[in-house]
Amino acid sequence: MENILIHPFEPIIFEDSEILILGTFPSIKSFENNFYYSHPKNQFWDILSIIFNDKKPDSIEKKINFLKRHKIALWDTVCECKRNKGNSRDDNLEIIKPCPIEKLLKQYPNIKKLAVTSRLAERVLKKHFSFLTLHFSLIYLPSPSPLNARMKLNEKAKKWKELLQLM
Repeated sequence: MENILIHPFEPIIFEDSEILILGTFPSIKSFENNFYYSHPKNQFWDILSIIFNDKKPDSIEKKINFLKRHKIALWDTVCECKRNKGNSRDDNLEIIKPCPIEKLLKQYPNIKKLAVTSRLAERVLKKHFSFLTLHFSLIYLPSPSPLNARMKLNEKAKKWKELLQLM
């Protein structure tokens, strides 16, 4: 029987954060490296560095500072789950408990935009927090995962910038 996995990180959020980007659940590599979007082939940090025309952060401390500088908060939609196979694909997750996103948003009223980086994260939000769509428009960002090979890095960055209206 698979063990229940508990989300290992606190949300990264600041008083002046304006955009909350939500993934589904940390990858195996993110667990190992103790931070969000830590798989070496995940393009999350590359995309952000392109759209903000800023140096790609290369340490946890620099990533946190990068997020603060650009008023971005990070978290995930799932706080407890089972991983049914030995890889990080969302379709291998059995969701047990969503993260308390409503509580977080009440604590940080400066958040103006909610964005998700996966279809599963989007489904979790719509299922468990459908009322949030009354207050926020939910933005689906093309997945930064290496599994999303349909789009090239620059295409993803252009789409993220457009969707987040960072013109």
